[in-house]
Amino acid sequence: MHGIEEVVGSIPSGVIPFADGHTRQLPKLMAGPFRYGCYAGAYVKAARAIATRPVKQAVIAPSAMSLLYPAEGVAGYPRERFIDDLVSEAEKDIRSCLDNGAYCVQLDFTEGRLAVKLDPSKSLLRDFVALNNRVLKRFTSEERRRIGIHTCPGGDHDSTHSADVDYAELLPSLFEIDAGNFYVELAGEKDPKHALEAIKRSMTPSHRVFVGVIDVLDPAVETPELVQERVRTAAEFISVDQLGTTDDCGFSPFEDDESTGRDTAFAKIRARVEGTARAARALGRL
Repeated sequence: MHGIEEVVGSIPSGVIPFADGHTRQLPKLMAGPFRYGCYAGAYVKAARAIATRPVKQAVIAPSAMSLLYPAEGVAGYPRERFIDDLVSEAEKDIRSCLDNGAYCVQLDFTEGRLAVKLDPSKSLLRDFVALNNRVLKRFTSEERRRIGIHTCPGGDHDSTHSADVDYAELLPSLFEIDAGNFYVELAGEKDPKHALEAIKRSMTPSHRVFVGVIDVLDPAVETPELVQERVRTAAEFISVDQLGTTDDCGFSPFEDDESTGRDTAFAKIRARVEGTARAARALGRL
């Protein structure tokens, strides 16, 4: 995966810049073998003990974890061995969620759009897709129907790292990932219809697409009517049988973003649930 080596070397000190000027520092692997400290299935188990609805668990995509390996290498631990270990550990992480009763598992693939920005040739993106598929091939077709891929331009501190990348440059490759569900940031897009057209061209009858109807970077709470309208627009491009809704991204994913408080987050989620239900009734699905 030469593209991954090149991109790690192209990010000064492993720093990812955001549009507002703040940065995020990538961790760096110092020694092998690579192992997860815990598996996400533990969170599923804890959530299911109190949940009254099916639980979706998010995990970091293996393509993102691959960036932990430094461009200069690790003494006594070649990249090939690291990738083998990463694939096995990522499989364990996803399987732990399914085994503990997760309704579905979402692989966060925010680095997909960033990959296009860092490498317009898309060699890096192809490497990312191949690595994720290497993990997903370890699951049955039935299990893959319960696994999904999330894409967004990296929402953090109300800013993004790759919103300037045209979705049409990412989506054809995104839908080559062998998963059943795709969670696509959309509410925050400047031209949602352009993105929906790209989705329509790229998806297949086996895919289900959950479009973002809540902009988590905007402190204003959406109304159910606005959510309903966003679903109606999406239904012009995506068959209702393959259409779902989601939030654009996680709320405060790094736990240090205070701009969207708990009350606002839950109000936005309520608007998504109510607005989606209204849209479903209008579209004859309830």
